[in-house]
Amino acid sequence: MGEAAPGERRQRTDKQRNRTHILEVAQRFFAEQGISGSMDAIAKQAGVGPGTLYRHFPNREALLAALLQAREEELEARRVAIKHEVTDSRTALAQWLQALSEWATAFDGLPEPLRAALTENTSPLALTCQGYITITDEFLHAAQRDGSAKPWVRGRDLFLSTLATAWARSAALADESSPDALSALVRSGWEAPTKEATPHSDTSPSRP
Repeated sequence: MGEAAPGERRQRTDKQRNRTHILEVAQRFFAEQGISGSMDAIAKQAGVGPGTLYRHFPNREALLAALLQAREEELEARRVAIKHEVTDSRTALAQWLQALSEWATAFDGLPEPLRAALTENTSPLALTCQGYITITDEFLHAAQRDGSAKPWVRGRDLFLSTLATAWARSAALADESSPDALSALVRSGWEAPTKEATPHSDTSPSRP
């Protein structure tokens, strides 16, 4: 196929420039006001009409997915570093869950649409969440094989508990000690006792 005409190239350049500018404005806007802020307010701050905003990002989830994509390289780098530098499977899983928690607190209110995406296959955030559940399963299964994690724990549940912890950190009742305390509570749920510790039942929680 032949090269695009100059006018078409300019349109593509302008479209990409608009998209990049909107993302930059949305990044600042969500960081300051949380993800519940008005999409129209983002368009106004970006100096574009609502129609232009929605042509690039048809809904809030699409905008969030694009913003989180920019953070995926950082999270992937954390995953690779943990995989290659941490030999203890217990510690590796704990560090990965910590990295996920930091990712999920990029914006105030972010855990809720991430949670909702797990039940909405059409959400642009769904694929992102499923990918991180798969990675969590990899770290979890390694810990389970080593006897460092309880056999009934699932990666999906750990991912959800990480989102719940991230949400609770911003709750009105939370204080400076809450993040560490919540992380410890989650870890005590999946972590199997060491040989030196007093043995406890390692079966799945009783169900009614």
